[in-house]
Amino acid sequence: MDFDFNLILVPATLLLGLIWLLDKLVFKQKKNLGFEKSAAPIRWAYDFFPILAVVLGVRSFLIEPFNIPSSSMVPTLYTGDFIAVNKYAYGIRLPLVNTKVLDLGSPERGDVIVFRYPVNPKIYYIKRVVGVGGDTVSFNHGVLSVNGKAVATTPANFTPNPKMTEQLYSAGKTETGEVIIPEQAKAMGMAEETHASYYQEVPSAKHTHLVRYLGDQWYPYAEFLQKVSPTLNQTQGQSWQVTVPQGQYFVMGDNRDRSADSRFWGFVPDQNLAGKAVYVWTHKAGGFSMPSFNRNGAIH
Repeated sequence: MDFDFNLILVPATLLLGLIWLLDKLVFKQKKNLGFEKSAAPIRWAYDFFPILAVVLGVRSFLIEPFNIPSSSMVPTLYTGDFIAVNKYAYGIRLPLVNTKVLDLGSPERGDVIVFRYPVNPKIYYIKRVVGVGGDTVSFNHGVLSVNGKAVATTPANFTPNPKMTEQLYSAGKTETGEVIIPEQAKAMGMAEETHASYYQEVPSAKHTHLVRYLGDQWYPYAEFLQKVSPTLNQTQGQSWQVTVPQGQYFVMGDNRDRSADSRFWGFVPDQNLAGKAVYVWTHKAGGFSMPSFNRNGAIH
């Protein structure tokens, strides 16, 4: 989710709105000459400004669509899912600047949130809230705890859809320059699934969800945890602990061993929040495939 459509929508709406207002108050071409004889920019303003204003209002303050670009939230969300994000759940914010003008709530443990990546705010990330301000989040040999209380976790008898497993990896050019063809990408996903384990987590009374573990050693790359939790390297990733500052959040992907999250780059400040992920409305695999609606449903 690395493109902010508001970068186009907001300037276009403001420009057409200004032209519309100037004609109403100053030029008055539509009133004096009629719509057809008015200058082209004025006609465009009357045609498109109301539409863009409605779209901007809905996307900025009510519901905004997002596309899932990676497998970091598997099995909750898969690459190619299109989701609806509640924009007012955590307060009303001005588009582009993201300044909160009305506080309507804060993320809770277990919420799936969309936010601006703290390292590069131009990019949007989606993860699950594990800890809120003041919480101490710890992990000790397979047990995730918040404030000293273990998060209820039990093995889950979950069999993923093979078609979704084939989409765990995307064909194309990787960051290292390697080119992966579609057949290779499918094979990589199916091979990875053979050693995946699924568990059910219940972080709060409102949330029950599945998480996926692969048993991979991710800890050598978790620069943030290496700095704040010395036990990470001492235990080869089996034990770590962080305390979340007020006004910030510790987040993780549900695909625990395939997610670049707070363990790697730190906390999410409240001012970076973009909304709460609430619904999957369609899914589209790569290439020329048609959208599918068999994954429709609320995000838990």
